[in-house]
Amino acid sequence: MSNNQNTAQNGSDNQVVKVSRSELPVHCPTESMGLWNSHPRVYIPLEEEPVGNCPYCGTQFELID
Repeated sequence: MSNNQNTAQNGSDNQVVKVSRSELPVHCPTESMGLWNSHPRVYIPLEEEPVGNCPYCGTQFELID
């Protein structure tokens, strides 16, 4: 997930992470998120729906083609 693009600053309530198909499967927290805001790793299903949210922190993941 090192290639994903954060479109919001860290610490923002509405963080959006854009990912490409080559980065699937995607999980939260990502490697770029700090340990201070970690939660259990969850996989965000983006194969059928292009947008998904983390149930723990609310980070939104968007699939871009």
